[in-house]
Amino acid sequence: MSLRSLPSSRQLSYLIALVETGHFGRAAKRCSVTQSTLSAGLKELEAMLGVTLIERTRRSVVVTPLGRMIAARGRETIAYLEDLVDLARAGKGELSGPVNLGIIPTIAPYLLPTLVAETARAFPRVKLLVREEQTAGVLARLRKGELDLALIALPYDTEGLDVAEIGAEGMVVCMPAAHPLTARKTVREADLADVPLLMLEGGHCLRDHALAACRLSDRAFKEVFQSTSLPTLVAMVEGGVGLTLLPRMAVARELSGRPDLAVRPFEKQQPMRDIALCWRSAAAQGDNYARLAAAWKAANIV
Repeated sequence: MSLRSLPSSRQLSYLIALVETGHFGRAAKRCSVTQSTLSAGLKELEAMLGVTLIERTRRSVVVTPLGRMIAARGRETIAYLEDLVDLARAGKGELSGPVNLGIIPTIAPYLLPTLVAETARAFPRVKLLVREEQTAGVLARLRKGELDLALIALPYDTEGLDVAEIGAEGMVVCMPAAHPLTARKTVREADLADVPLLMLEGGHCLRDHALAACRLSDRAFKEVFQSTSLPTLVAMVEGGVGLTLLPRMAVARELSGRPDLAVRPFEKQQPMRDIALCWRSAAAQGDNYARLAAAWKAANIV
C-alpha cells in the first residue's frame, strides 16, 4: 500500500501562524524564518493538497475558510505530535519539568498557593506555569496543546478530555453584617427574590453554577450589578449595594479584615460545583497527571 504525501508539522505551523497573525511578516517572525521561506512552505502545502488556502494580493492576505479549517485541525495534529514526543521522552518516568496549567479566575486566587506548595511536595521536579482565563478559553487552549492541564469547575462540557475530580464545594450568601438575614443561621432560596443581588457577568461558569445551586433563573431575582471578579462583588456588598453569592473557598480571603460583612449558608446546602483537573485523553503524561490530581485530592485543598 502506497502512502500519500502528508503535510509536515512545519507547513502546518506556518499556516497556523498566518491565520493567527493575518500577516506574512508577523507569521514568519513567529516561526523564526524568513518571509520567503514561510511563503514557499505555504505554497508547497497548497500544491500538496491541491487547494487554495490563501488568497494573496499586493495589499492583503486572506486565508480561505478551508485554510482556517485546516489550520484548526493542524493545531490538534501538532498537539498530538508533541504528546508523542513527550511519551518517547518520558517513558514511565516521574512527572518533571515545566507543566502548563490553565486555571479559572474563581479558583486561582484561593487554591493556587496551596496547589503550588502541594505540587512541590509531591512532585519536586515539576515547575507549574500558570495561565488564568475563563473556562471556555482554558479548555480551548488545552485542546490545541497550548496547555498541559486545566483546573476548572464542573459541570462543564469536557468531551474528549480525561477528568479527575479533586473536591466539591458549596455556596454562601455574602451580606452586610447589619442585614436582617444575618439573624438567621441559614438562608432560603426564596429569601433572595426580593433583595438586590450582585453577580458575575455572563461567561463565568460560576454564575451558572450559582444560579443552579440556588434554583434561580436569570429572571428570578433582582440583579442590580455585574462584575468580572469576586473581589469587586464583595467590595460592592461592603458598600451597601446588595448581596452576592460566594464559593466557600473564597470566604476566608475575601472577608479577611472586613468585620462589616457576614456570610450565611443555604438552608438546603448542596455541592455547587466540583473542582476538576483535565488533560487531553491522548496526553503521554496522562498517568502522571492522574497521580497529580490524586495528590491534590488527598491534600483536601478544596
